[in-house]
Amino acid sequence: MSYRGRFAPSPTGPLHAGSLVAALASWLDARAHGGEWLVRIEDVDGPRCPPGMDEVILGQLAALGLRPDEQPVWQSRRGDLYQAALDRLIASGHAYGCACTRAEISAAAGPKPKHGELIYPGTCRNGTQGRPARAWRFRVDGRIDWQDRRLGTQSQDLTTEVGDFVLKRADGLWAYQLAVVVDDADQGITDIVRGEDLADNTPRQIALQRALGFPTPHYLHTPLVLAMDGHKLSKQNGAAAIDLADPAGRLRDAAAELGLLLQARHRTTQETLAEALLQWREKGQVQRAGA
Repeated sequence: MSYRGRFAPSPTGPLHAGSLVAALASWLDARAHGGEWLVRIEDVDGPRCPPGMDEVILGQLAALGLRPDEQPVWQSRRGDLYQAALDRLIASGHAYGCACTRAEISAAAGPKPKHGELIYPGTCRNGTQGRPARAWRFRVDGRIDWQDRRLGTQSQDLTTEVGDFVLKRADGLWAYQLAVVVDDADQGITDIVRGEDLADNTPRQIALQRALGFPTPHYLHTPLVLAMDGHKLSKQNGAAAIDLADPAGRLRDAAAELGLLLQARHRTTQETLAEALLQWREKGQVQRAGA
């Protein structure tokens, strides 16, 4: 199968140093395999996305020389695809309506697990007892084992560690897990290169892929970029936007986080990306199962 990769930023704020590392790694891996690189704007959670931030991000990528091979797509325009997938999951018994409020779940579920979401206790698995459904959930079943190109063999018991997770929220918005799985399948994505903080989401996405009959892509989760306090650099903790006064310099910084040491003599983004690509290939980081 030919290689199709993607970078899928959420436009809740401009790209920062951490998100640039993920963007650069996904671009390098696609180019190293002679494949295509796409950009998808993951604005499914509209209330958290300031107007115009999507164009800011696309402008940042262009200034860094990271241009997609196809026109970007926006999740906010793809609701019909998500509804069709949900209908299939309901019909197959993989999804069910949930009438529980957040307070009810909190009272019954106990402490949060490491991925920050309450483990749903399964209250509505066998029906809502006449109460109207507020959200739709995926019915999990046991353990998911998977292979990451950097992290190696991974495993998660969805039943005990995650619980039946939301596909469509009570406020009518689509959940990230369903949207990303539908989008990746619809766009023919074969390889997902993204930050290590998203590795914990992968078992849920594989479970959805299997339930919907979609292929499972190859996965590569890149190292996290940490702030001075040791926490992950993110928009939520105030990470600064990329300074584009020296785009080649920012690419060198991102490459260094990936173990690529580029020469400062390269002053253009084109030269910098070319050297980064050469080193990505030389370090053997392109290997993937079935490649």
